[in-house]
Amino acid sequence: MDNSRSKNKVIRKIYRDKDIYAIQQKLNMMGNNKNMDAVKYMNIRLFITISLFIFILFIFKGGYIYAPIVFIVLYFLYDYVCIERYLKKRISLLDQEALRFFEILTLTLESGRNLEHALEITCFNVESELSSEFKQTLLEIKFGKSLLEALENMKKRIPSETINNIILNITQTNVFGNSILETMYNQIDFLREKQMLEIKEKINKIPNKVSIISVIFVIPLILLLILGPFIVNILS
Repeated sequence: MDNSRSKNKVIRKIYRDKDIYAIQQKLNMMGNNKNMDAVKYMNIRLFITISLFIFILFIFKGGYIYAPIVFIVLYFLYDYVCIERYLKKRISLLDQEALRFFEILTLTLESGRNLEHALEITCFNVESELSSEFKQTLLEIKFGKSLLEALENMKKRIPSETINNIILNITQTNVFGNSILETMYNQIDFLREKQMLEIKEKINKIPNKVSIISVIFVIPLILLLILGPFIVNILS
């Protein structure tokens, strides 16, 4: 017990509480199969950056110049590679899965079932990342938490603002006794419109991508074809 307390005191001197809390929140959003303690993650990050710092310092000439720069860059780049990049992919995946999941949930609610039962049926019939999160929510309900408490906990595990807003609307509907079906219809319309806007945005980006490809590959090739004979004559 004394060892663990002294260890915690040392950790608190190295890392600030708010930094540990912020990292832990992000780690919780990475999915059930990615759970890691924030302090352990931060210790690994610190160990890797210090090891690389020492390696560059003693191996390379001018290491005393490059080592601090590499240390700072890697220390902050580590979070992007290990957390931020993964969270962006997970947000995109969850948003893609949301429309199908909530459409099936709405169809189940239309048959007269309550929200909890409808979630059970939907999760049973849909295999996805979002479905796994709702399964975790249903498991918490079976262990004694209320539906509202379990949904609030789920919001802490979801990095997508879109899905969190839908969960918020569902919980508010339950609290104020409004029509859950009307809420779901509105949310599905929102998701469809959001998907359409994303598709249009991707289509609008195509000309820019084509222009970049043309500048990099096509134009130099055309110049080579035009100037090729002159270059050959000059060289000959």
